[in-house]
Amino acid sequence: MADVYVYRFTGWDGPSQPQVKGRRATLETIKEIGDPIMESQIVVDDAELDSNGFFCGGVANDPDPSEDLANEIHSLKLRASARDGEALKLDEASGGAERYMLQLESRELRKQAQKLQRHQNQQRHAESAAADSAGSGDMPEFPLGASPSAG
Repeated sequence: MADVYVYRFTGWDGPSQPQVKGRRATLETIKEIGDPIMESQIVVDDAELDSNGFFCGGVANDPDPSEDLANEIHSLKLRASARDGEALKLDEASGGAERYMLQLESRELRKQAQKLQRHQNQQRHAESAAADSAGSGDMPEFPLGASPSAG
């Protein structure tokens, strides 16, 4: 269980201009193949990396911001679970303070995930409401049997 930073990056595709790559990786991995986009940094659990240092989360490598949010929520929950697992391995006598800190970190990570989940749900609700209102404005509604020209 360890937190690591991963980034999107630009890489060179032959003699052409640099291309932004959708897949995230650690700085160590990126230095061999391109330049990191520092603003794209996210924290993930090391269990989410492949053996080459690339982030393996499926939706997290999608450049769509809503997918990034879903990935961040998933990663926060994974990191919280990893801390819970580590805390369970410690007994009160030998690691009481460390166990407490792991449990505290887990709670905070879960709070962050819940906050992002609420934000994501609000976004979806707003998008759904906008789509519904856009679709309902096409045809005026008239009571059954009434005529728009009745007057």
